[in-house]
Amino acid sequence: MSDKTKNGEKRPRPETTEAWIGLMRARERVLARIEADFKASGLPPLGWYDVLWELVQAEGGRLRPFDLEARTLLAQYNLSRLIDRLVKEGLVCREAFDADGRGQWVVITQAGRVMRERMWQTYGASIEAHVGARLTEAESRQLATLLAKLR
Repeated sequence: MSDKTKNGEKRPRPETTEAWIGLMRARERVLARIEADFKASGLPPLGWYDVLWELVQAEGGRLRPFDLEARTLLAQYNLSRLIDRLVKEGLVCREAFDADGRGQWVVITQAGRVMRERMWQTYGASIEAHVGARLTEAESRQLATLLAKLR
């Protein structure tokens, strides 16, 4: 659904560009508000929650780093540093899974499970305040349906 220029290049329709800009601005503003809520509650950043959530959801509470990378969309170098911080805080640990010790699992600890629950108290309220309170139930369903088309 695009227009073509005289060179044959595809360009988005103005409505598509407007939707894209709106999506990106809304994303940035909502994320900034959620991060501010975490900070005000004395909690770590949202990226920590994302990693802990994926580990809680995983079988045995463990994933390989490349699986975490794919699930969280964090770049490998950022994820490696984040895992190091989570290990230092005792929220995750590393376990070897290859006999030679080269492969590793990232495993959530009990402290990590407690932190994720603590973070969810703020995160859930923040999602409601910055998204849910601004949309009707029908609008929320419609937005979810539209966003699913983009995934």
